[in-house]
Amino acid sequence: MIKKKIKSLIKRSKFLYSSYLLMIPMKDYFNFRIFSFIKDYYWFFSQLKQYNRLNNNPNFNSIVLYPCLMDKTNYTPVEPIYFWQDVWFVTHLFKYRPEVHYDIGSSYKTISIIANLQKIVFVDIRPPSIIAPNVDFVKGDILNLPFKNESIGSLSSLCVIEHIGLGRYGDTIDPYGSEKAINELKRVLRKGGLLYLSIPVDNENKIYFNAHRAFTRDYLVRLFEGFEVLDEKYIYGSNIYDMYLPERGFGTGLYLLRKKEG
Repeated sequence: MIKKKIKSLIKRSKFLYSSYLLMIPMKDYFNFRIFSFIKDYYWFFSQLKQYNRLNNNPNFNSIVLYPCLMDKTNYTPVEPIYFWQDVWFVTHLFKYRPEVHYDIGSSYKTISIIANLQKIVFVDIRPPSIIAPNVDFVKGDILNLPFKNESIGSLSSLCVIEHIGLGRYGDTIDPYGSEKAINELKRVLRKGGLLYLSIPVDNENKIYFNAHRAFTRDYLVRLFEGFEVLDEKYIYGSNIYDMYLPERGFGTGLYLLRKKEG
């Protein structure tokens, strides 16, 4: 409860919140906790001692020490954004069942699983190290997609366009990176085609440099003029909602859009 109150207080101050976000990556460089280290390794060697005392299985005489110290949790951890995003995406995609679905830079793991039941063309600037069955890889840049105008009927780009132009993945800095990426998605989608989009939302347009941008719903609707919103969902914390809730601050918007015929 106290931790939540402190976080709420920090978020009310732009300076404090920016300072807090700036310091988060430091934990990857200064994250040695001596007391946790001692406790966890004491637990590990106690378990090993107990196993050796009980072991009478002649089929496994060779033991290699390989400590896994962070998995003894009281619940199964689930990352809420990718969980709700993938459930939402798969539900709609299997409802419409396109002959071929095109994806631009989304989670390759998710796309590869879907490809067991759905033909997929996967586009990214870098080839995956494993080519999954039923996935055709096409090397391409979301700012210059290798497809003709209005040539694709089913298209997705999940947790991608908010990163474009911020340099996070070695790309060129471009303050209009997200807008340019959206224009490319609009260009290649044919009239009547469906676009699945996942993107951060907030109570105002913001740049969380150099992680991502966040958008208001109004601005996204303007960017997708000429599109009809068939479905929209919003992830705040661990829950998914039917409505955009700007008072909740940062979240993730899920949008199923159809390009109008006119």
